[in-house]
Amino acid sequence: MKNLAIIFLALFVLTAKAADPKFPVSAIPEELKKDVNVVVREDQMRFTIVSQSKATLHVYFVATILNENGKDFAEETIGYDRLSKIIMFKGTVYNAQGELIKKLKTSEIYDQSAYDGFSLYSDNRLKHADLSQGVYPYTIEYEYEIEYKFLFFIRGSALLSKEKVSSEHFSYTLVYPQALRPRYKTPNINELPVVSITNGIETTSWDFKNIKPIKFEPLSKREDLIAQIIAAPTKFEYDSYVGTMTSWDEFGQWIGTLNKGRNTLPEETKQKIKQLTANLKTPEEKVKALYEYMQNKTRYVSIQLGIGGFQPFEASVVDQTGYGDCKALSNYMVAMLKEIGVDANYVLIEAGKGNDGLRKDFPSSQFNHAIAAVPNGADTLWLECTSQTNPFGYMGTFTGDRQALMITDNGAKVVNTIHYSANQNVQSRSADVSVDLTGNAKAKVRTNYSGTQYEYSGLNFMLNDQHDDQKKWVQKNTNIPVFDVTSFKMTNIKDKIPTAIVDLDLTLNRFATVSGKRVFITPNLMNRSTYIPEKVESRKTNVVRKTTYTDLDTIRYHLPEGIYPEFLPTTIKLKNRFGEYEASFQLDQDNLLYIRKVKMNKGEFPAESYSELIEFYRSMNKADNTKIVFLSKT
Repeated sequence: MKNLAIIFLALFVLTAKAADPKFPVSAIPEELKKDVNVVVREDQMRFTIVSQSKATLHVYFVATILNENGKDFAEETIGYDRLSKIIMFKGTVYNAQGELIKKLKTSEIYDQSAYDGFSLYSDNRLKHADLSQGVYPYTIEYEYEIEYKFLFFIRGSALLSKEKVSSEHFSYTLVYPQALRPRYKTPNINELPVVSITNGIETTSWDFKNIKPIKFEPLSKREDLIAQIIAAPTKFEYDSYVGTMTSWDEFGQWIGTLNKGRNTLPEETKQKIKQLTANLKTPEEKVKALYEYMQNKTRYVSIQLGIGGFQPFEASVVDQTGYGDCKALSNYMVAMLKEIGVDANYVLIEAGKGNDGLRKDFPSSQFNHAIAAVPNGADTLWLECTSQTNPFGYMGTFTGDRQALMITDNGAKVVNTIHYSANQNVQSRSADVSVDLTGNAKAKVRTNYSGTQYEYSGLNFMLNDQHDDQKKWVQKNTNIPVFDVTSFKMTNIKDKIPTAIVDLDLTLNRFATVSGKRVFITPNLMNRSTYIPEKVESRKTNVVRKTTYTDLDTIRYHLPEGIYPEFLPTTIKLKNRFGEYEASFQLDQDNLLYIRKVKMNKGEFPAESYSELIEFYRSMNKADNTKIVFLSKT
């Protein structure tokens, strides 16, 4: 009986323990639940360096999802390949009271190729799980561990990276042999880590509690607000390639090792490109000829096998197959140029419009793309080698105006890619509009899009598309309330500063408003400013404008006989640190001539200037909607 009583007592204790709630919503401090979608309960990350060629990552993440706006937190995706292995992946869901309602089954973890639509070959894979529930609030719990058969990058972490998210507990830990001590930076974190040493193994850790949500202000640098820990190794090894990255030169030497011996071209190709450039006089003419030769011969296909994310295929393979990824095509371009005696460099860069820029003071793997560069005196020629249609020498918004890493014979150096000025990024429009007494009109419009405006709403991709797709672009991007496209034409002028010309013939029914003897016209035909920045009380961060451009509009209205302006507005001029605006209205015989110019500046401006920016946009918006009233003499 005594033994039976002990068994019953043990079962009671185990049952009570199993029934204990875990992460109940009621345990969250009230200040962390206010005006948020998600409360992170635990965010623990531990990266362990085992050796120069081995590391592990352990992640434990718990979040209470309060409403539908936070449901993305219920999903988890983990990538892996032949050099990394997911050795543990668990998931659990709890209801608002903290009671267990679901455990993730192995069959519910989707294991699939990380296919991106561009990769021909890839051994990159991912595992994905979704613990979404239909009743809020609920809590998800994920835990996983990855084993890496290399040491090249170290995953960092941010205390918070989204708005309307708070956190109860965040911790980040680095564990490593002292001989392999990694480097780290802590943007927007002032607290020092706790460091301990046991038997030659050093541990560096950060710990934070009760983190309140962050608020991103419009036109601000998010990196100025996100508190994060970033880390990188010193000595490392990737697929038997050993290196160090305490300086950009060292990093560049490692990249040079990967590329070594991969620039050999077939003899037939050597003779062909020499013949192709034999009669050309300047280096730039030769570079352009080979660039266009490469565009016609090759196409971009991503190859992600083994160390394929960092090492290009041999130039001979690209020459034979006619395809390659950004690394392979850039290496191929450099190899061809060197064959004809033109020095060129392989360049690593972070491409894309939303990049935060290179952390110049923290050598590490920060790149997602490769291009080629040809020193040409003060005017370096930059070559985007993945596009079959890109104008020669044009970088645009994808890789222009940022820092990159140029790989040299001895190492590497940080360089700036081309910057496009407001005088180069120009949208210049001229139009003739014939208005009749009923308010209907016909218009002939020509718009030149130059510099980065060449990419306006994806226009650069439309230039080589089918007629129907081009027409859809015209209909979507003609900012007139009511119009019919009678005909249109697109012209592509490919140059280092390219220009796209769009010619339109339009029918504008009910363009002008007719009321009795009055005819109302808004002279700004199709470039009216509508954007007004959101009002922010007590702004704290600087105002950041990342683009600069000029818009020019010259609209000539041919008016019917017998009408005259009741009142002609005076010239409107606006100017401040953010830009300039001018609109003028002139009568020329029976014509109304409307001329508008806007020039917007890029830069970083003090927080207190934000109200000035709002007022500038409001004034521009008002000016663009100026109406002119015409009276009929009859």
